[in-house]
Amino acid sequence: MRKVLFPLMIALAAASPALANEARVEARGGVYWEPGDTKATAGVAAGYDFDLGSAAFAGGEVSGDKILESGRKVAFGFTGRLGVKASPADKLYIDGGHTTKPCELCESAEHIGAGYEHNFASRLYGKVEYRHFLTHNGAPKSNAVSAGVGLKF
Repeated sequence: MRKVLFPLMIALAAASPALANEARVEARGGVYWEPGDTKATAGVAAGYDFDLGSAAFAGGEVSGDKILESGRKVAFGFTGRLGVKASPADKLYIDGGHTTKPCELCESAEHIGAGYEHNFASRLYGKVEYRHFLTHNGAPKSNAVSAGVGLKF
């Protein structure tokens, strides 16, 4: 999956600025769970979306999220997303990428997900997102749901 997503994100970042739609930054919080265990999370993200015509977009995002528990560290995410503009104020999207280890003995993981983003004002937005983490080496699969608030530039 990394062999596909990273070149896609690089290509999107190198795309002509004339196609640029918007940069964004956000703060978010949510819930992370794996079999038999649920934890709160907090994080930040920054991204850039490119218009693909009047009804679609693609973008990239870097993020840092922490499971709010002792012994955990910030897990950095590198994500590409592709979606539709459901209305002038609403976006629906799917995403995928790679997340680094959230603790010393944990495994890094690829992630896939989906989300909904709504503009409250010209620059202020909110979003809700689901992610499923595909871990390796027998580590349990995990999930996260987060809600965020951000600014667009």
